[in-house]
Amino acid sequence: MNAVVLATRLFPLWAILVSLLALWHPEGFAPWRPAIPWLLGVVMFGMGLTLTPADFARALRRPGLLVFGVVLQYMLMPMLAWLIAQGFELPPALLAGMVLVGTAPGGTASNVICYLARADVALSITLTTASTLLSVLVTPALTWLYAGRSVPVPALAMLFTIAKIVLLPVAAGVLVHQLLGRRLDPFQAIFPLVSVLAILVIIAIIVALDAGRLGQLRLVLLVAVGLHNVSGLAAGYLFARLSGVDVRTARTLAIEVGMQNSGLAVALAVKHFSALAALPGAIFSVWHNLTGSLLAALWSRSPAADRAGAQGVEKN
Repeated sequence: MNAVVLATRLFPLWAILVSLLALWHPEGFAPWRPAIPWLLGVVMFGMGLTLTPADFARALRRPGLLVFGVVLQYMLMPMLAWLIAQGFELPPALLAGMVLVGTAPGGTASNVICYLARADVALSITLTTASTLLSVLVTPALTWLYAGRSVPVPALAMLFTIAKIVLLPVAAGVLVHQLLGRRLDPFQAIFPLVSVLAILVIIAIIVALDAGRLGQLRLVLLVAVGLHNVSGLAAGYLFARLSGVDVRTARTLAIEVGMQNSGLAVALAVKHFSALAALPGAIFSVWHNLTGSLLAALWSRSPAADRAGAQGVEKN
């Protein structure tokens, strides 16, 4: 399974390669556009396979920290996305795409990054799960709030889309995990690779759909998306430390805030907006894995000294 783990960790490299392939041969990927929601469903099903009712029960043990983490994510990332899009004067479709990334729940890759960074994996899983469940209502509402003046936002239709491609697959994955239990263990190492392959195909489709427009948008959009991710990581860590939590918890919150479910943002953009609106999500998918991996490498070499337990909001 070492080869599987290595292949999964090299996701940023594969993402760059498939993007170049899609630019070179867009007609080979563009017709796959209808498959995007199904591919994301595969990713969310894989997430559900890694969860148990015990993961959801963790929320009851640290409700103050859970609420703080979710509010921090949904407060910072949409606001940062809107401010950056306005600052770079991005066209309405790209502004909507940036906001969709900001209003998306935490990405499943954040759990792996937290593990590699020696952060609090249990807290990471709990926060990802909570933000994913809340996204059914929160993502359409915040997208309408931040992008509604620039583009029409079908909030109700988005709600049903998220329920179908997020909640149902996650619930199915949890159910399968409960029914099969330990019999899934031999396949556990393969699930992340399947998710990576699905995301890679999604990225290739989006790049292919917008191949003709990437030339003029490439630099400004790369800077905007990169700034969004880095700002989220930095602001998440800063606000966490200001709240009084320990270093290890602050690292976890920073990763959860800064790493989004960009696959969901892409699927929503393609279905309810346009292929152009999906570009920020596709770029973010590559970028946040690069920064997350670099952060994990840095933090894994300097373990948090304060592991005695979170203070401040965690005591609530």
